[in-house]
Amino acid sequence: MESVLLALLAILGFIVVVAAARSVRVVQQFETGIVFRLGRIQSSVRGPGLHLIVPIVDRMQKVNMQIITMGVPAQDGITRDNVTVRVDAVVYFRVIDPIKAVVNVQNYLFAVSQVAQTSLRSVIGQSELDQLLSDRDALNAQLKAVIDEPTDGPWGIRIERVEIKDVALPEGMKRSMSRQAEAERERRARIITADGEFQASKRLAAAAREMSADPSALQLRMLQTVVEVAAEKNSTLVMPLPVELLRFFDRMAPAAEAPAAKQEPVEVEEPEPVEEALQVLPAIDPPADLPEVPLAGRSRAAQAQGVAGESRTEDAAGSSTGEARTEDAARMSTGEHGEG
Repeated sequence: MESVLLALLAILGFIVVVAAARSVRVVQQFETGIVFRLGRIQSSVRGPGLHLIVPIVDRMQKVNMQIITMGVPAQDGITRDNVTVRVDAVVYFRVIDPIKAVVNVQNYLFAVSQVAQTSLRSVIGQSELDQLLSDRDALNAQLKAVIDEPTDGPWGIRIERVEIKDVALPEGMKRSMSRQAEAERERRARIITADGEFQASKRLAAAAREMSADPSALQLRMLQTVVEVAAEKNSTLVMPLPVELLRFFDRMAPAAEAPAAKQEPVEVEEPEPVEEALQVLPAIDPPADLPEVPLAGRSRAAQAQGVAGESRTEDAAGSSTGEARTEDAARMSTGEHGEG
């Protein structure tokens, strides 16, 4: 009998130990305990420390309250300017209401991952390529707001931060952007060079004005240039020649003869025929005291004078003196013939 009682006591003690072990729960500092009593959740949550629950009746579920880091798989999308990109991101979130996180969603980790992926594709479609590459802060804020909208209120999860990690571009787009960046750097280099030349030209113009005021300054500058050339340890010999000396030789040199002016051709009028010249000339009366000559003699003399006058007319058609003599001879011959 005593052995049976001892056995019952041992069994009862074992049951008590097991029940006590199952009724004791330890909650860590970064956790929160939720107690389900007969399937109904208790409104009071259990904080960090040692807690006792009713075995078999109560069940405690612990919820991690730390910030969880979740990587979003790379998503393929087309931007608003029709460029195919591949973007991945990382999401930082934590549970702010453990009851909602346990009751309202079956697996809040998987739910947040799916919401982050769909939101990332949506943001990619609404943005341009330049925004994805340069305006990351605005895209991160927009993505955080999109993910936080369905998770904060119903699920009791707060999105702390969203960061876009990498934007993968096609190879053709990378080459185009590389050429664009190279052209931009070349443009900036040319602008800087031109600006330097412009400033140097202004300084040189100011220095020239200063040197023109004092001729000795130009000579000193020339000597300094000679010293700089000689310091290079070369065999080049520089002999400065003053510009004033060249101007002196230029003044002493005889002036070049001006090229002869182009003479315009003079038109030579063709001589008029003898008959027309005779008609234009005025008639000359013979002198009154002319001695009379026998007819035969006068005829021969008149013929001789007429022949001589015709020869003179042919030799000098343009001469007015020859024409006058021919006309006189012709009139005198005519007068003699009339008298005869």
